[in-house]
Amino acid sequence: MAGSESVQERLDHFVEAITDSMNVKVSSIYLLRDGDELELSATQGLKRSAVHKTRMKKGEGLVGHVALTARPLNLDDAPSHPLFSYRPETGEDPFKSFLGVPILRGGRTLGVLVVQSRDARRFDEDEVEDMLTVAMVLAEIIVDDERLGGKKAKLKGISLKPTKPETIKGKAFADGLVHGHAYLHLPPVPPANLLSDNIAAEEARLEVGISVLRASVDAMVSGEAASISRASKDIYESYRMFAYDRKWVGRLREAVHSGLTAEAAVERVRNEHRARLMKARDPYLRARLHDLEDLANRLIRALMGENISIGNKNISDDAIIFARDIGPAELLDYDRDKLLGLVLEEGAASSHTAIICQAIGIPLIGRADGVLDHIETGDAVLLDGETGFVHIRPLETQVSAFQMRMNIRGEMTRAYDAIRLQRAVTKDGRKISLQLNAGLLVDLPQIELSGADGIGLFRTEFQFMVSEFMPKLAEQTELYRQALEAAGDRPVTFRTLDLGGDKILPYMDPVPEENPAIGWRAIRIALDRPGLMRYQLRALIAAGAKRNLRVMFPMVATVDEFVEARALFDIEVKRASKLGQDLPHKIEIGVMLETPSLAWQINAICDHADFVSVGANDLMQFFFAADRDNARVADRYDPLHPAALSIMKFISDGCRKNGKSAAVCGAMASRPLEAITLIALGYDSLSMPVTGIGPVKSAVLALDAEKLRARIAPLITLQSRLSTVRDEVKAFCMEEGVPI
Repeated sequence: MAGSESVQERLDHFVEAITDSMNVKVSSIYLLRDGDELELSATQGLKRSAVHKTRMKKGEGLVGHVALTARPLNLDDAPSHPLFSYRPETGEDPFKSFLGVPILRGGRTLGVLVVQSRDARRFDEDEVEDMLTVAMVLAEIIVDDERLGGKKAKLKGISLKPTKPETIKGKAFADGLVHGHAYLHLPPVPPANLLSDNIAAEEARLEVGISVLRASVDAMVSGEAASISRASKDIYESYRMFAYDRKWVGRLREAVHSGLTAEAAVERVRNEHRARLMKARDPYLRARLHDLEDLANRLIRALMGENISIGNKNISDDAIIFARDIGPAELLDYDRDKLLGLVLEEGAASSHTAIICQAIGIPLIGRADGVLDHIETGDAVLLDGETGFVHIRPLETQVSAFQMRMNIRGEMTRAYDAIRLQRAVTKDGRKISLQLNAGLLVDLPQIELSGADGIGLFRTEFQFMVSEFMPKLAEQTELYRQALEAAGDRPVTFRTLDLGGDKILPYMDPVPEENPAIGWRAIRIALDRPGLMRYQLRALIAAGAKRNLRVMFPMVATVDEFVEARALFDIEVKRASKLGQDLPHKIEIGVMLETPSLAWQINAICDHADFVSVGANDLMQFFFAADRDNARVADRYDPLHPAALSIMKFISDGCRKNGKSAAVCGAMASRPLEAITLIALGYDSLSMPVTGIGPVKSAVLALDAEKLRARIAPLITLQSRLSTVRDEVKAFCMEEGVPI
């Protein structure tokens, strides 16, 4: 191909060469226009008049299906396939066989390469592999030609490199605002050679690779990232356990001994783990799968002779990493001083990567579907770790507005720091306790840094979830003791294990359920398996020796469940006393009210519980029958709907009448507008993530709670016809100067 050829001429020659080499009648290239629409851009065998005229959406027809799934499609009778879409202008009537492979570059789908033949036959594995290789070469040619050839080289309106500003919505897993440039994180290419002619040589290569891998993991455990917190150290310790696991290494050695190359052996063992873990619906188990993927990727890179030492990647000083997913070990490939943020197409809030990012202060957005189709290394990026938005190639106006937010955030941080030691007291004299949600040692320093009044929700299951094996009694006791010591004289409320639903332990077999959020979870598991509950209660009692101990049970639906759980606690107190152990000075046993059924038993539960803490996240999802993890319905209903506020008021009134304290945990308590509304309804204690303490305290200090109560009380009666009181509360804040 001559260097003076245009992109179109090169594509035309390309399909001619493919037709000859593959011995087929048709070879066609479809390219994406601005990432949305596929256009027939070159063909040998179909009608040339259809070029640049035949178009289809992602997911439309067989070609659209390949683009949507980014996977090959191999059919011996394409017209009989339910997704087949007939385009008469192409003249493809006589062709039966169809093989389509995605044209991928840097995780982005650029288009689809298709071959067709008249006879009904399925292409063999070697032919599919050849097509994938050709598509990979084609991706580089068309992108490079466009960039080097200027406007004359562009394909009739098709832009292979995304250029327009775009905004992608994901989930904010670690907070922060950053402005930087994209860097695409690419996993190693799967091995091309699967079989080995020299088994002994491959066995030797595998042993060298394992040694290099173990050395790099040892460096992680002893390095800076692992020293930040016990949580991060535990995570990298679990990597070391995998790297030194005899069964894992044994399976690798068996695979190589059977005649596979070392790289192919890693792929086989990886696929075995993948098949087992992909059966689990639980997001945490999926996150464990990515930990194993991370380790396998590092071993393949070591086998290929790549540098896998910490900080080995060459990135810009303001890099924002984009990846399908990334493990905490891969995260250490990047210089922490240069890494500003992380954007993932997949990911999970409970993943080890999310925990590490939170610990080291790197904003992380996950579940940004399709983001890799819209980004290239070097693109300017605004990462909004508050809302979950990623702004790619932003306009100057967007950059200016974002920079203003960053500046305001800095000013607000300084303002919140100025009131850090000030008590949250409303203008009409009500003392409000603002407490933290926590669950790991990394959270504990935030008590002092934020000026929180204590820990209103300590999620004890996190320790179980980040560990490869069930924590021993001494380990549980030590974690709870450290939480109490960090809080000093301030209260710590421990929630017993809230497992099940989306939280399954890696060392327990998951129980398949159609509706896990309302299935066998939390208190239901604890009462059916009391040994696990009593083991944890034993650790809590030991940790609380000579201190005040507050414990609450989650997901209680009936009073009888709470009574039964409290009886287990009493048994453990008697046991400790009989053994001569020191007991807590004061014990308070409460309930986390998360079900509407228990809300209507508020008087009865107050007969048995020392305090009530409303788990607003679950209560609202059950109240509105809207899954809070389903993006289509999670934000459909407003927690400031009169019906929702009426049940919150009913709970608060019931607790006050029975002389019991009532608190609120969750997202609702962390947003200033919702927080002051809860205070107006009678709640004096709110527990939230650390980022909510400053904004909520600032609002509380400017609030006349009684005045707001009088304003909204008539709006949340049975006679209310409003769909929300949000606008009314906003108007009140504007009038009264309450910052929201």
